[in-house]
Amino acid sequence: MTLFAKQATNLFKTNLSIKTIAMTSLALIFTSATTMAQADTTKIGMITTLSGGGSSLGKDVRDGFQLALKMSDNKDIELLIEDDGRKPAKAVQIADKFIQKDKVDILTGIIFSNLAMAVIPSAVKKGVFYVSPNAGPSALAGKGCHENSFNVAWQNDNLHEAMGNYANSADLKKTFILAPNYPAGKDALTGYKRFYKGEVAGEIYTKLGQKDYAVEISKIKASGADSVFFFLPGGMGIAFMKQYSQSGSKIPVMGPAFSFDQGILGAVGDAALGVKNSSQWNKDIDNEANKTFVAAYQKEYNKLPSLYSSQGYDAANLILSALKKSPVSDKDAFRKALKAADFASPRGDFKFGNNNFPIQDIYVREVVKEGDVLTNKIISKGLENHQDAYAKDCAM
Repeated sequence: MTLFAKQATNLFKTNLSIKTIAMTSLALIFTSATTMAQADTTKIGMITTLSGGGSSLGKDVRDGFQLALKMSDNKDIELLIEDDGRKPAKAVQIADKFIQKDKVDILTGIIFSNLAMAVIPSAVKKGVFYVSPNAGPSALAGKGCHENSFNVAWQNDNLHEAMGNYANSADLKKTFILAPNYPAGKDALTGYKRFYKGEVAGEIYTKLGQKDYAVEISKIKASGADSVFFFLPGGMGIAFMKQYSQSGSKIPVMGPAFSFDQGILGAVGDAALGVKNSSQWNKDIDNEANKTFVAAYQKEYNKLPSLYSSQGYDAANLILSALKKSPVSDKDAFRKALKAADFASPRGDFKFGNNNFPIQDIYVREVVKEGDVLTNKIISKGLENHQDAYAKDCAM
């Protein structure tokens, strides 16, 4: 006998009035329906950078994610969004609130790896799923991997490895390298050096959020380098490129997409023309999923999507694809559904490795001008069907 039937029988036994029985029965039905509706709703907490340095990256991830949800017309997802201000302590506070008070099923959205390291290990151990649309620190790809943590973008080293490989093919013999002093910056230069066969003319770790690069540019010009590789995402890359161009240096620069992506090129200007950079996605990848994404994004936001937009879009579509197979409440089945990555990504084919990081192609792009708009076009494939170097240390 159901709980409702038992309660209704008890009411009759107590000789309550028909009116009372009817009202109580309706209340029970309403409570039951409300409980079922709440159980069927998937709650997602997005922690991302929406103010201060790097806010353009977080906004693009958010916009891509929300676009995918809108296109899916899934009414059973509740998305909560909060700004971490690029502060690890604040990100932890938001995560705790999302998990303890809001009872979210899934976390997502973090842009910077120092924030990811502060939030993800604790969250996934509490049984919450984390789907990363960006940060992929090496510590979470190797021994620190976890069955509830999935990265739909890349492992931090990957795009830099592709540029190290490109430098070899371009016969660059002496590269000066620099990146911010935080986990993703260290992964970046490690990745570049893992594939680059030439000499490192100089290596500098800058302050995260740094805006003045006069000292670094002076060292580059005096180093005898034949090329510069830098990873400076968001406003850091804009500041560096503007100052580098103003310095008059003719040493060619290159980097990952993070420093030459769509949202950054407008601010950098023509100084970026001809620069080579790496990405797992670009707007000219020829498949139907990408054509649909680019057109829908332009219609929704009246601008071209960025790499970060595509990653937010993929993160949402990964979650949506898993929800079609299983509710989050069945953790084993939902985890298996996430692992299957059964959706059409704008980047083309990819799959998860044993550590829940992508195995995928990474392209080399060149900054060009299409009319009055600076953008990127693919010129070659930097790495094919590539898996990160840390997967071997993951016990999954």
